Order: sequence, then C-alpha cells, then structure tokens
Amino acid sequence: MICFLVSSESRQEYPQQMEPLAVPVDVSLVYFRSKADHPTPLVMRAGSNMAKSFTLMLTVAPFVFCSYKLWYNYLKQRRKQVKSKCVTDPSYEEVNNCHERALVFMHKMPRIWLDYCQFLMDQCRITRTRRTFDRALRALPITQHHRIWPLYLKFVRLYPLPETAVRVYRRYLKLSPENAEEYIEYLRSIDRLDEAAVRLAAVVNDERFISKEGKSNYQLWHELCDLISQNPDKVKSLNVGAIIRGGLTRFTDQLGKLWCSLADYYIRSGHFEKARDVYEEAIQTVMTVRDFTQVFDSYAQFEESMIAAKMETSSEMGREEEDDVDLELRLARFEQLITRRPLLLNSVLLRQNPHNVHEWHKRVKLYEGKPREIINTYTEAVQTVDPFKATGKTHTLWVSFAKFYEVNGQIEDARTIFEKATKVNFKQVDELASVWCEYGEMELRHENYDQALRILRKATAIPAKKAEYFDSSEPVQNRVYKSLKVWSMLADLEESLGTFKSTKAVYDRILDLRIATPQIIINYGLFLEEHSYFEESFKAYERGISLFKWPNVYDIWNTYLTKFTDRYGGKKLERARDLFEQALDGCPQKYAKTIYLLYAKLEEEYGLARHAMAVYERATQAVQPSEQYDMYNIYIKRAAEIYGVTHTRSIYEKAIEVLTDEHAREMCLRFADMECKLGEIDRARAIYSYCSQMCDPRTTATFWQTWKEFEIRHGNEDTIREMLRIKRSVQATYNTQVNFMASQMLKVYSNATGTVSDLAPGQSGMDDMKLLEQRAEQLAAEAERDQPQAKEKILFVRSDASRSELAELSKQANPDEIDIDLDDGDESEDNEPDEVQLEQKSVPSAVFGGLKDD
Repeated sequence: MICFLVSSESRQEYPQQMEPLAVPVDVSLVYFRSKADHPTPLVMRAGSNMAKSFTLMLTVAPFVFCSYKLWYNYLKQRRKQVKSKCVTDPSYEEVNNCHERALVFMHKMPRIWLDYCQFLMDQCRITRTRRTFDRALRALPITQHHRIWPLYLKFVRLYPLPETAVRVYRRYLKLSPENAEEYIEYLRSIDRLDEAAVRLAAVVNDERFISKEGKSNYQLWHELCDLISQNPDKVKSLNVGAIIRGGLTRFTDQLGKLWCSLADYYIRSGHFEKARDVYEEAIQTVMTVRDFTQVFDSYAQFEESMIAAKMETSSEMGREEEDDVDLELRLARFEQLITRRPLLLNSVLLRQNPHNVHEWHKRVKLYEGKPREIINTYTEAVQTVDPFKATGKTHTLWVSFAKFYEVNGQIEDARTIFEKATKVNFKQVDELASVWCEYGEMELRHENYDQALRILRKATAIPAKKAEYFDSSEPVQNRVYKSLKVWSMLADLEESLGTFKSTKAVYDRILDLRIATPQIIINYGLFLEEHSYFEESFKAYERGISLFKWPNVYDIWNTYLTKFTDRYGGKKLERARDLFEQALDGCPQKYAKTIYLLYAKLEEEYGLARHAMAVYERATQAVQPSEQYDMYNIYIKRAAEIYGVTHTRSIYEKAIEVLTDEHAREMCLRFADMECKLGEIDRARAIYSYCSQMCDPRTTATFWQTWKEFEIRHGNEDTIREMLRIKRSVQATYNTQVNFMASQMLKVYSNATGTVSDLAPGQSGMDDMKLLEQRAEQLAAEAERDQPQAKEKILFVRSDASRSELAELSKQANPDEIDIDLDDGDESEDNEPDEVQLEQKSVPSAVFGGLKDD
C-alpha cells in the first residue's frame, strides 16, 4: 500500500465536507472529493499493473508529480522488481527511464540522486554513472554535495581508471581541502608518487591544515621525506635537497633522521659521492649524541654496502687491478671512519657545550702522539672557553698546555703560556692562584729557585687597586694578593731558600692580611722556635689566638701550652697558670679534657698538689657527661697517689652522686672494695646498701653476687639476712613500678577501645569501672602471694634462704679470718672447746609498734 498525505490547506478548508469516492477495480484508487470538485488523493493500493495505475493516478491528479514520498516509494518498488533480473534485461532501462522522469521534478532531492547512482553502479554502467554523478552535483545546491561525494569517490575507486579518479579527487578537494590525506593515500596506492609528494608538500607548508588522522606536522614532514628519499626516480616535481634542508632548520630535534633521508635520496639516485658529502656534513653539524649515532650508523652501513657491492661485482666479472685498488680505497675509507668515531663524538659534545673543559682534555688525549693537533686543540680550547660559562676548572687547560711544552723541552714557550694565563680573567681567585703556583713549581722542577721566588713575590705583590677577596665585581688579578694558597707556597719557599727576615716578613704579612689559618700560625711558631726565637714564637701563637675563636683556636692553644710548658717548666708558673685560665675561659666541653689534663700535669710537676686536685675537680664538672667517668677515674688515681687512699672517699661520694646509674654502680663497687681493703667493713656494707637502691636484681645480678660474696667473707647470719631483705625490698620496688605501669596501660587501653569484651571475655555487661576493680583485686592478690610469710618466729621480711641455709652460710670459711693458735698447757690438742648453749627469747610485741599479728 502506498500512502500519501492530504495537503494541510485542504484539511483546513474542507474538514467536514470530504467524502470517499470509488474508482475502477484494477487501480482501486481511493480519494476524497470536496464540494468544490477538487480531488485530493490519499491512498492507492497497488494492482497488477503499476504503470497503468501510476498513469491513471496522474490523469486523475496531475499535481502529484511534486510528491517526494510517492516518487521515492514508487522508484523503490520498481528497483525491487528488477533486482533479481540480469543487468542486460530491458526492464533495467525502463527503471532508469522512471528515474529520469522522476528527476525532472525531484532534481533537488539528494536521496533520489543517490538511489539512482547506486542503481547505475549496480548495473556497471561506468560512463553513465559518472555523468549522472556530475549531473547530481550540478543540480543540487553546494550544501548538499557532501552527501554525494562519498558515493562518488567510492565509485571511482572501484575501477582501475586512475585518470578519472584523479580528476574527480581534484574537484573534491576544491570543496573539502581538509581531506587531502585521503587523496594522497590514493595516489600512493596507484603509484602516482610525484603528485602525492606535491600534495603532501602543500599540506606540510599549510600551517592551518589539521590532520583528520591525528598526525602532527612533523609526522607529515617525515612521511614526505621518506616518500621523496625512497623514490627519487618517480618524484620529479620537487627539489628534494631544498625540502629536506628546510626541514633541518625547522625541526632541529630530528636532525639525524632528516640527514639520513637526504643521504638516502642521493644513494637511491646513484650519487654516492654526494651522499658521502651529506654524511660528512651531517656528522660535522649535528648537536646531540642521538643524532650523531643515527647518522654515523647509517654512514657506516652505507660504506659496508659499498664494499659488499664492489666485492660482489668483482667476483662476478673477474677481478682487475683497478677493481683491487678501488676495493682497497673503500676499505681504507671505512676503516678511517671507524677510527674517527671517538673524535667525531667528542666534536659533537663540544658543539653542544663548547665550554666543557673535561671534553677538551679528552680531545687532547685522542690526539696523543700528534703534537701539531694537540697544540691546535689547546689553542682552540683556551680561545673558546669562557671562564664564567665553563664546566670545570678553566685554568687546567692553561696549565696542561704549558706542561705539554715543558715535557717537550720548550721551557720558554711554557713560560709564555703561563704569563698569558696570569692575565686571564678567571671566575675565581683560586684558579689564578693555582696558575701562579704551577708556574712556580715548574721553575722549581728545573732548579730555577730564584726565578720561582720572583714569580711568587710578584703574585703576592699588592696591586694598584686593592679589592676584597670575595668582591666579584673586581678582576681576580686585583684579589689574588689575598690568596692563602700563593702565600703558603711563598712561605715554604722562603723557609727553604730565603733568609730568616724574609720568611718572618712573609708570615707577618699573612697575619696582617688576616688570611692565616691555625696551621699557618703553628707553622710560624715552629719556624721561630727552630731559630731559637721562643718569645717571638709565643707572640705568634698569641696573635693567632686573637684571630680565631673556638673551636678553631683549639690546635693553637694546645700547641702553645705544650711548647710553653716544655720551655719554661716551673720558672714562669704564674704566667703558665694565667695562660691555662685564658684557654679554659669559654672553652667548649668537647675540648676541655685535654687542656685540664695539661693544666693538672703542670701543677703536679711544678706547682702545688692541692692546686692539681682543684684542677681535677674542676675538670670533672667541665668535661662532657660521657667523659666524666674517665675524668673521675683519673682524679681518684692521682688523689690516691698524692694524698693516699683515704683522701679519695669524698671523690668517690661525689662521683656516685654525679654519674649515671651504670657508672655509679661501678664507682660503688670500687669504693666498697677499697673500704674492704682498708678493713672498714661497716663502711663497705653501707656502700653496698646505698648502691642496692639503683640495682634491679633482674638486670644487675653481678652486683648482688659481689655483695653476697662480701657478706659470706665478712658478715654473719644477721647481715646476710639484712642483705636478702634489702634485695627483696628492692625487687618489690621495681615490681611495683612495673605493675603500676601495667595498670596505667590497662586504663589507657580500656579508654581507647571503650569496650570490655576483649579484656574480659564473657562479661560484656560489665562496665569499665568494674573491670578495673577486678584487675586491681587480681594485682592485690598477686602482691599478697608475694608477701613474706613468717617462719620460725623471725619478724623480718622473708628472704629466699631459710634459717638452716643462713646457718650454713655463716659457717663457711672466711678467707680474711686470722687464724690465732692459742697454746694452753691445761688443754690437749685432742680436746675440743665446749659448745655454748644459746637461748632464744621472743621479742616483745611493743618493740614493733603494735603491729597486727600475722
């Protein structure tokens, strides 16, 4: 069924007066007639003869020729009828005529044109199809052309008609120049590379062109270079050399590929010498190692292929003398290329950074054995490198250049180089100072001592315009007179070659310029001491002390005090004491120990013992905490040697108060041992008792074992019991601390979690306070179990040993006991002393203050 609409005007004008009217059956045309007798067809049912129906319909309503939907469905039905027939059937031509008649009225409808063109393409009518496409483009407005061109281009690509396709594409690009890549790809597929290269060059030169395939301008340029370089015999319309060289200036980050493309173009063209010139030019101009590697590898591969081709040609045609010479020439050229690679690579790095001093030194090494090239390299280097832009020390080039002449025996030329180097405006003063020092060392190597002195005196001469050492606005020549390196070398030369006055003048000048170091001061003092100018040397030390502060002055003070003590001993004791007091004034703890020991040694040897002890006592407080233990050991040792052992008790007591627990325990053990040796058992026991407060039985078992052995030797049952009571008390103290920490951790943990299910499984209903109460009860129960239980009516803290064990301990032999044999004439040797019966008596409860019975 074919449907078409009534016009909107008819519907609005006659909405109610329209009624159906029947027509003959073969057409079955149903339409509405209005009172004004204006027929408006609505529906047509297709009968057996579509052509007659259409003719009758046109007879009845001739204005339906303008109905697009009628024509579209009608043509679609006609194409469907002939679809299964052969393209040579006459019915195809009838359908074609129908399309032509339709286009008389529907020539502005692109869908009709597309269907017609596709129908003709299916019939393989090439010329008629092409002409129909052209008619469509002429008939349709330009805004509709984009619907025709895709099918048109598809049609021209179906058949091997390149000329037709090219002409069509050229017309298409006038409308859509942005699709030039498609045309270029088609030209490459049909091997029309010359026009493809021209089109691609136009695209590359068009800055407004945007690739639909997402290619960058460089990618398009690279495609152009590959196209023209690989097909030199087919691309005739472009100047390949100019195009690629233009790319060299445009794409500086891809020079390697572009140079290789240009060389490849000449190789494929058969211009081998020109290709070789391109390679040489490339390796002499590229700026990066990557580009150099690409060009060099391509160059080497080209030379290898030339050798292989020559060998293959000679083997096929037979060798001749000229061929051998040519082959040898090519082999020599290839070998020279491989040999030149390090030098060429160095040239690339120097082009990249001509102020790289290290690369200039490497270049000199590459020319080893070639003096002329070395001289030229050094000359170029010192002329090229800018000291303010240099990477590395610029003066090393001048020094190496001069040493090269020196090694070859040309001393005058070396002096000339050094003289020129001293006039160079280096970036730092140290570089010019190094040049002067190297200049002087060269003269020393050739035993020109006076010349070396003159050179260094010239270097240290005060310039016409003085400048500060770090004033970068002034040239280094005006600042080198303050270089310590030059002055130090001059001082060494004056000591070796000059006189005492000249050397002293140099050192004094260094001090006046305030550029001396502690080592210079010490050297000056030692120099004066060697010439027996002791007071002058002490003055030099004092001048150095006034120049420096702690900790730099430490070495000067140490040397000064040692030399003064060795020189005068006790002759100038008050002056020596004053020097030591000056040294200790403001002395950091780190350096105080050495000076205090020197001070104490002076007092011991030449002063008073009490002064020495006072120095030692001051030292124990002035040194670092980590050195106090050693200082106290020295103090105790010297006090014992001078005053005796008993004088060390106060020192021990003070040390135990000041030192850390670890060192205090050691002091207590030594103190107790000393009292033991003196027979002061009670003092030793008191010391052990005091020390026990800082000895956890779990970590200091050595201390408790030592005390136990002491009590075994010198104590009795009561003292041993007291020791065990103290041990138990100390252990309980440390346990209480641990339990307190554990309870605090439990509290923090319970507050952090907010639940008790993890701490008390199965008691989720219990609150935190109840949990803590239970934990406190557990701790109390544990403490009660640890409480000592009264046994055998001994009202002391229970010890680990029972009464029987204590009795056994008291019966052990005392190694310090004095065995006194009493000879009694009334008693025989076999008689034994009578046992003494001891009576035990209970202690009244009032003694214990009314404690509750256990």
